[in-house]
Amino acid sequence: MTIDPPRPSGPPPATGGPRPAGDPPLPYTPLWRRLREDEWPPLGEVLRGRRGQASPWVLLVLVLPCLWWLTVPLLVGYQLARTARRMARRVFPVRPAGRVEDPEVFRVQRVRAWMALVISMGLLTAFGGWQDLPGELLQQMLFAPWLALLSAAVVVALLFWAARPDTRRAMRTQLWPAGRSALWYFGAWTLVPLLFTAAGEGMSLLPSSADGLSGLLLWASVMFVCWAPFWWVIFFLCFATGPALRHAFNLSALHAALPALVTSVVVWVFAYLGLSSGGLPPGPVPLAVCVFLGGPVSVTALAWWEIHRLRRRHGVRWRG
Repeated sequence: MTIDPPRPSGPPPATGGPRPAGDPPLPYTPLWRRLREDEWPPLGEVLRGRRGQASPWVLLVLVLPCLWWLTVPLLVGYQLARTARRMARRVFPVRPAGRVEDPEVFRVQRVRAWMALVISMGLLTAFGGWQDLPGELLQQMLFAPWLALLSAAVVVALLFWAARPDTRRAMRTQLWPAGRSALWYFGAWTLVPLLFTAAGEGMSLLPSSADGLSGLLLWASVMFVCWAPFWWVIFFLCFATGPALRHAFNLSALHAALPALVTSVVVWVFAYLGLSSGGLPPGPVPLAVCVFLGGPVSVTALAWWEIHRLRRRHGVRWRG
């Protein structure tokens, strides 16, 4: 009979800290995959190669003075975009509280989005209308956030009114975090024209020509001070718009069905505005009517299917 050695008492040893020399190195993660994470890698890791050494093209760009005009804006822009993305993911996480992840629903939504894109490109190619596309996209960029906020407020008010008293008290505690994230987003939209105007006024105070190294440094410093806040806000909006509109400004913490409900309302509001401003899509009238109704109807059908799965699989109730 053998006797096992006594086991050590106390908490298990920590797994962190430096790895022993005999352990294999961690697997290498490509840079493009790291750029898909919530926080981008620091600039030093980007400039280093796979084995911790600077890449040849980076050394070439940094050594040649004729390429500094391109290198410095890229490095500064990366740092601004990195900090803006970190803040955007903190305010609008990819998986907010109360959000129920359903892979099957997400898969169908993605297929529907690609089909809508292919159909839209096919209609524009067959019947024309490319000249109106930039204006329509700009109009959607300008009005989409505000319409989403108004629709979300109306849907929340109706659902809050229909909820039971105990559920209403629980929803009230989660209302301020969602409202705070919406204030972040629309505050950034409000700052865009103000910062653009301030940057233009600041640049007008500079002399027309920069003499010597001191003048060049002064010009670069004023340029950074004037335009860095503007571009930071632009990067923040680029990274925050997708999660903000997709999750209806983190309203899933109030009710799991709110993002789907808000999406259904917003898509019909956009359809009405598009019809009133630009008319039907290009092509024959029967085909144009089918395309016009196909988008809102398909989005609404998917939203209600998602709500049905929430009710059946997760016990979500309208008033509960």
